[in-house]
Amino acid sequence: MVADIVRTWAAGWAVSRRTPPPVEKPWGFYIEVAGNPDEVGRHVLPKAEEPLVRSAAASVSVPRTWMKTPAEPEEIESWLSQGWVMEEIGHLMAVDLMATDPVAPQGYTATVETIGAVTYVRVLDAAGEQAAQGQMASLGEAVVVDRVVTEEAHRRRGLGNFVMRTLADRALETGAVLGVLGATDAGRALYETLGWKKHTTLAECVYRP
Repeated sequence: MVADIVRTWAAGWAVSRRTPPPVEKPWGFYIEVAGNPDEVGRHVLPKAEEPLVRSAAASVSVPRTWMKTPAEPEEIESWLSQGWVMEEIGHLMAVDLMATDPVAPQGYTATVETIGAVTYVRVLDAAGEQAAQGQMASLGEAVVVDRVVTEEAHRRRGLGNFVMRTLADRALETGAVLGVLGATDAGRALYETLGWKKHTTLAECVYRP
C-alpha cells in the first residue's frame, strides 16, 4: 500500500512540476529537476530497504541530488554514504476524495485553470493580489496535490481549506477517487482536518559532499 502511494506521488509530482517522467532504477525512480538552485534531481524509493538505500546513495555523484523514501530518518541514516545529509522529514498522505462545493471566504475570489494534466487554483484578495494557491496533477483515478501555499498576511482565514476542497471537487469531476500528497509538518495539520490520513513518514536527505 505505502509503496503504491509513493509511486503515485512520484509520478504526480513530476507531472505537476513539468519535469521529465521518472526514470526507473533498481531501487525506485530518478526524477531530473531543472531550474531549481536547491535540487538537480531526486531519487524516490518506494521501499526503505537497506540494500536499496545503500545502492541509491552510492550511485550519486552530483551535489544537490535528493533522496526520499518512506522511513523515519534514524532508520536509514546509518545506511547513507559519506556526503549525504539528513535534511528534513515529510508526511505522505492520502484521502478518498469527496465533493463539498466550497465557497471562497468573504472578500476573496478564486480562479481555476487546467493546463494539460495540471489544475491550478488561485485565490485573489479584493485588490486582485494572490492570497493563496494550489495545484494538482491528474493521473486517471488518482490526483497528486502540490504547492498549496497561503501568503502570510492571509493565513488563518480558511483559504488553504478552500483551495484543498476546490481541488478535490475538480478531481472528482475528472473521474479521480484518490488524492495523494507529500506534506510538511504545518501542512499536515491542515490536511488532517480535511480527512487526509498519514500513511508514512518520508525521510528526505540531500547529497552535499
